[in-house]
Amino acid sequence: MLEYQVHAHRIDAHGSEVAAKQARLVVDTDPQGRADAFNPAEMLLGALAACIIKGAERVLPTLGFSLRGLEVKLHAVRQDSPPKIVSIDYVIAVDTDEPDHRIELLHTNIRKYGTISNTLALAVPIDGTIRRR
Repeated sequence: MLEYQVHAHRIDAHGSEVAAKQARLVVDTDPQGRADAFNPAEMLLGALAACIIKGAERVLPTLGFSLRGLEVKLHAVRQDSPPKIVSIDYVIAVDTDEPDHRIELLHTNIRKYGTISNTLALAVPIDGTIRRR
């Protein structure tokens, strides 16, 4: 079993800092919001995007998949009362010469082996597509 640890602390009324390993990230915890930092919902989407990309990196060698680039765009819908994310959708765009069926195989593997995506899917519908860029 793998374990993860993150430490967070309040900097001031406008932001906080999250730390993991040797990395630090200033986050938007200001009720009024701030443009120069991720808010908690954006961090959640960022974690999902990173999971999708990392999942691709893990299976590319196994599949012998040739890839020049990969981009992920995510969109979430939040309801107000009670506050929660009610849906997430994504588009993965790949820059590759691989045939369409291999692109779909990559997508299948990304969806199957994502720690964050599998965890979130238990709480919120996640729908996505993969396409050639």
